[in-house]
Amino acid sequence: MMGSSARSSARPDEPSAGGVPIIAVDCNGADLGPAEVLAGAALAVGEGARVLLFGPAGEMGIPLTLPGGERIEVVDAPVSIAKSADPVSAMRATPEASIVQAARAVAEGRAQALVCAGGTGAALAAGLFRIKRAKGIYRPALAIPLPVPNRPVTLLDVGANAQARREHLVQFAFMGAALASTVLGVERPRVGLLSNGEEAARGSRLVVETGEELAARARGSEALQFVGNVEGGDVVGGAADVIVTDGLTGNIALKLMEGVSQALLGAVRDAAMASTKAKLGGALLRPALREVRDQLDPEEQGGAYLLGLRSLGVIPHGRFTRNGFARAILRAQSGVRQDLVGRTQLALEQAGALREGADGPSSARAASLPQAR
Repeated sequence: MMGSSARSSARPDEPSAGGVPIIAVDCNGADLGPAEVLAGAALAVGEGARVLLFGPAGEMGIPLTLPGGERIEVVDAPVSIAKSADPVSAMRATPEASIVQAARAVAEGRAQALVCAGGTGAALAAGLFRIKRAKGIYRPALAIPLPVPNRPVTLLDVGANAQARREHLVQFAFMGAALASTVLGVERPRVGLLSNGEEAARGSRLVVETGEELAARARGSEALQFVGNVEGGDVVGGAADVIVTDGLTGNIALKLMEGVSQALLGAVRDAAMASTKAKLGGALLRPALREVRDQLDPEEQGGAYLLGLRSLGVIPHGRFTRNGFARAILRAQSGVRQDLVGRTQLALEQAGALREGADGPSSARAASLPQAR
């Protein structure tokens, strides 16, 4: 049976079962409720994932036993801080919150990655203060493979840091390149800085200074090749494999792209239903249009990768359905297997881009964290 006493075949105090990573999942905060996250977890487990769920056991639906007798463990954690306006204070004051317990499970080694269905701010706060930053990291970043047909493009930061300094963006560049290489299979990714012009002198002082440092660090680097500034249209135009910016700009760019793609798909659908002749043409185009729709679907990407912590995090959007949450869990599992955290750290070390001196979460104040989504 599912519930606080139900067990999966992998004990939570073991690092994995048969070499399969365990993914800690915060089920609170999803728009469709914790039962939808549970359903997504069941889909992921059906594809070979191992999960440890944290959420309100009484709201998670009928106890579920999968084919073969495998059962999913749910740790009863009804308290949610997903919508808190001050995620740092909420995390400190509410140790029983589901996201805090899930992050603690990762920090203690009972799970190897975190998936959070709630607010980005709460996930980042719990990650910083429980899992903690990786050695030499200034700030974690949210990186997302954009739903661009036939051309994977990684954008970061998309919401973890509304403000950023030069050294932060330099690290983001190597983080994004490691993600593109490890997860997307892009060899020596091309990295660009998002700006209002291609010329090296265009953009803010931050962009110009970051560009100068990245150009110097990229010389001879096997991790990436720096292609300079890229404009907004280049985000989906193939000018770079990885595009770097601050979290405010990146979040706006991401949501603008999502809104435009959905509006265009809606307009095509309406046009295809506008007349009998259009319906006949739409029927012929339906398979091709369905493929494009699937490629543009944000749920297929599984959400954003939280990079820069000692363990991997994946943050799906709260509006996702069970399919999106399943993708998020499977992406987290794949990232652990491919050692995304270790490869990111190695790329930063080889580039000399790690922070020197004391390390820890103390510099992350509430003002630097994104608010509830």
